[in-house]
Amino acid sequence: MRIKLAYLGVVLVWTTTPLSIKWSGEEFSYVLGVTARMSIGILCLLVLMLAYRQRLSWRRVDVQTYLAVTLQLYLSMFMTYWAAQFVPSGWISVLFGLSPFMTAFMAAAILKEQSLGRNKIFAYLLGVAGLMVMCLSAWDLNRLALLGVAGILAATIVHSFAAVLVKRIDAGLPAVQQITGGLLFSLPLYYLSWYAIDHGQLPPAITDKTLYAIVYLGVIATTLGLIFYYYILRHLPATKVAMINLMTPVLSLFLGYAVNNEALTLKVAIGAGLIMAALLMYQLADQRQRLEIAE
Repeated sequence: MRIKLAYLGVVLVWTTTPLSIKWSGEEFSYVLGVTARMSIGILCLLVLMLAYRQRLSWRRVDVQTYLAVTLQLYLSMFMTYWAAQFVPSGWISVLFGLSPFMTAFMAAAILKEQSLGRNKIFAYLLGVAGLMVMCLSAWDLNRLALLGVAGILAATIVHSFAAVLVKRIDAGLPAVQQITGGLLFSLPLYYLSWYAIDHGQLPPAITDKTLYAIVYLGVIATTLGLIFYYYILRHLPATKVAMINLMTPVLSLFLGYAVNNEALTLKVAIGAGLIMAALLMYQLADQRQRLEIAE
């Protein structure tokens, strides 16, 4: 039951996170938005560590895990925030929906998981077709949107690689310790980026919407969302965790359309539909493959 609830929590958080990212960077630099989010997140996590009387472990394998998590919390997240300037919020979730395919190939190569096959490769090609349609949609939107698509695609690759890497290291650390350790490594990089890009400048004022978005991202998305994510990642196969992206893209697209007046064109719908169909086909092929192995 705990795993199911955590899985549902990740779905809800990942559905609302793209729009919150968009709102958090509307009034000032994306660098400050993501740095503020991570600063709030580390404070919440340290409070949790104190409340549960946990302490970070510094074995070699634990440090390797923290560094792998840093790839997600800094490199992947930084690229996502940068790309969010150029594309609608719903697109972030749609493009991250390609992560199961990337995870599958990496899991097959690194973890030796039986995650590939003829049907899965066809599903992968269908997902690539959906990506191509999304690129055409970006071209219609504006030229900078193509940069946004490329940035989110790169962030997805890093995110998937880090997830597989954590599974390979298999340190057995609790989720809170994984995220706290990863954030401790990530936060100095964020502050260095803020000083390098924004020269450490703060905005003269901030609206309630932007403030609430940053607080939500720091408290809910970074703290609870990542705890849920690494909890299920510890108990489920990497490819199974990545299938969360089957549900969140459609929900995020409609959320952006309904709440943020983001355009929902025919090309966007077709591209998202192809990616979702590919993910569904992949899931069915994965279930069939597992049944055959069990027999």
